[in-house]
Amino acid sequence: MKVATYRHEGRRYVGLVDEAAGTVSPLDLPAEEAERGVAALIGRDTPTAGGPVALADVQLEAPVPRPARNIFCVGKNYFEHAHEFSKSGFDSSAAKGAVPSEPIIFSKVPDCVIAHDEQVLIDPDVSGAIDYEAELAVIIGTGGRGITRNAAMEHVWGYTIVNDVTARDLQGRYSQWIVGKSQDTFCPMGPWAVTRDEIDVSDTAIRCSVNGELRQDSNTGLLIFDIPTIIATISQGVTLKPGDVIATGTPAGVGIGFDPPKYLVPGDVVEIEIDGVGRLRNTFGRWSA
Repeated sequence: MKVATYRHEGRRYVGLVDEAAGTVSPLDLPAEEAERGVAALIGRDTPTAGGPVALADVQLEAPVPRPARNIFCVGKNYFEHAHEFSKSGFDSSAAKGAVPSEPIIFSKVPDCVIAHDEQVLIDPDVSGAIDYEAELAVIIGTGGRGITRNAAMEHVWGYTIVNDVTARDLQGRYSQWIVGKSQDTFCPMGPWAVTRDEIDVSDTAIRCSVNGELRQDSNTGLLIFDIPTIIATISQGVTLKPGDVIATGTPAGVGIGFDPPKYLVPGDVVEIEIDGVGRLRNTFGRWSA
């Protein structure tokens, strides 16, 4: 099923999406639970509590509007992207080779999450090298520590789309990536989430366009480290919790991979589409104090 977090008539709801009909039907959640977004559905069977509302009449919010802790992210997780990033001069891990032998795990702070159709803000006083990264994101359902690769998919509740927006100059300046990855508004998420049974993540198309120009065109089956491996890696010593979000990496075609680089500027529109999930669209604007 497709599940959206949205605001309607001044209140946040979580509801079932009928994409063909263009509607969302609210689920029976107390207002305080709905504040958690789709994470409130994990481990519970929640009936609908009202008639369908047109998607055009609601404001979509990020499926997990404010994750309880940092979003886990995986770097250099498609072969072609690993090579294009390694050649860019901004890769602090390049000394170990273009293609990593183990997953590269970093994070983005919860506060940078925004929704479909919200504006990503570029601060020219901070960075002039803003890039996009289309990614499939995992939402953890059952937590655990020391999760085995064979059991990992049992811990997945569902999936959504994340744009891992990155300030490349900041990423290159610091040995750790959190500053360049966690600028305010740098984690668009949405437009909604889908449950685990909706897509086959071993063979799901992922695309990204900028101002209508197709830049990234790949498939999740080409991940270097698949989702079970990622979950097993993170959970070795780090207890995963229900509602945790894991961004699985981006394919080739990011701005830094072009010569010269194609960085984002105010007015640009980035659209990310993952088959079976949906299309996440965000306009880029200028930060104003």
